[in-house]
Amino acid sequence: MSFAAFELPLPLLQNLHLLGFMQPTEVQALAIPAFMAGGDIMVKAATGTGKTAAFLLPLMTKLLTDSAPQRNQPAPRALVLVPTRELCQQVSDAAAQLAKGSGLRLAMVYGGVPLESQLKTLKGGVDLLIATPGRLIDHLKKRSLRIDTVELLVFDEADRMLDMGFEDEIRAIIKKLGKTRQTALFSATLGEGVWRVAKSLMAAPTLVEVAAAKEDKPLIEERIYAIDTVRKYEFLSHLLSQNNWAQVLVFSRTKDGADKLTNGLINAGHSAVAMHADLSQKQREQNLAGFKSGTSRILVATDVAARGLDIEALPCVINLELPFKREDYVHRIGRTGRAGVPGLAISLLDPSDEALHHELETYLDRRLAPQWYPGFEPDLTVKAERPRSLSKAAQKQKARKRALAKR
Repeated sequence: MSFAAFELPLPLLQNLHLLGFMQPTEVQALAIPAFMAGGDIMVKAATGTGKTAAFLLPLMTKLLTDSAPQRNQPAPRALVLVPTRELCQQVSDAAAQLAKGSGLRLAMVYGGVPLESQLKTLKGGVDLLIATPGRLIDHLKKRSLRIDTVELLVFDEADRMLDMGFEDEIRAIIKKLGKTRQTALFSATLGEGVWRVAKSLMAAPTLVEVAAAKEDKPLIEERIYAIDTVRKYEFLSHLLSQNNWAQVLVFSRTKDGADKLTNGLINAGHSAVAMHADLSQKQREQNLAGFKSGTSRILVATDVAARGLDIEALPCVINLELPFKREDYVHRIGRTGRAGVPGLAISLLDPSDEALHHELETYLDRRLAPQWYPGFEPDLTVKAERPRSLSKAAQKQKARKRALAKR
């Protein structure tokens, strides 16, 4: 099957050809016809399967082929909601590439930059708006934008939006939308929260589920190293020095931890930059651009980068600590081992995280056996202090609750 089978407008087909996209991926082959049919759809597909084009191509086709009045005001016909600034930029970049020469007017709004700088792109009118929930609400409150004109609505990475606590913002946005629209929801998982939101904004949606083909599955080698907390930075620096990884993405639980690690790596002679919510949008963009271009070898990030970042052939991901949310482990390591290129995911396990390690194994339903690294073996004479929430008693209580819930 080729993209021509979808009867896409000529500019879109030409741009796909120029970009080197000849055949649709599985999610595109299933979602594009479902979207074009006109009903609401829910699509379950992992990051990296081509889902961005799966909603942009039919959305743009409808904008280009459906007759609509020309609007010279900030009132978009189509709206794509995304959870993070980085994903907003990536979807916008993809939209600009696909829409080149079509005459479609595109705009994006996200936090971290002054509202005024975004007003200029909105005032002249816009066909497609890509936005993060918080900044979109800022514009709605200031009445610098109206969305009751939206005919096509897309939620990208809906599960991540809910994980980040955007449910109230989503419901506030829905109230500002018109009653007649087509809605598409894309998500890596379809948990209870996603179904709850979908029920309130969609009418009998068509469900499209994409099971990754064997050749598309991530090729990730996972390693868990047992390491004392006080030696983590030293061990990480050793790994970076002993391996010729072109790029490394390191995850830290906290913004402060990410900054401290970045500064420590720089002082140790490594080229590193940070990525977290306290940095200005300009700084985040510069740091990410430097990492992608190879100017900086190491990107130290909080979970704001666990999804949405699309880095080609990333050879290694390192977890400085295990994440508190088990799902975030999957999202973190999923940045490597993509598009058929093998990747390595390393997690540093100190004694205080043993309970998280056990929960993660239960969640994954497989063993993640810790190993010792020569020269960095843990000191077994040191008694680790565990947070009260991770104590054995607390873990037993959690296990008891889970067992009762299954009865």
